[in-house]
Amino acid sequence: MKDRNEGRINRDQLITVGDLEIFKTSLIQEIKNLLTNATSTTAKKWLKSSEVRKLLGISSGTLQNLRVNGSLNFTKVGGIIFYDCDEIQKLLRDNADR
Repeated sequence: MKDRNEGRINRDQLITVGDLEIFKTSLIQEIKNLLTNATSTTAKKWLKSSEVRKLLGISSGTLQNLRVNGSLNFTKVGGIIFYDCDEIQKLLRDNADR
């Protein structure tokens, strides 16, 4: 499949079944790599208050009430409050309409 043009093919060039198999394997591996990198970079373990408010669509007061009544655990570091993503998902599951 590859020629002097670094992987480019001409309209009149023949492609074999083997070429297609190699391309398929390469494409699947590239997609797996992209998915692995995307999930590892986008999945944050801890969120700031502003991120949680945006995610849940709630006000600062509502978020504070969730903290005060113990519905949502948090950690405070240097004056910044962080929330565990797993705790947020648990809160959503526990309050889901059944």
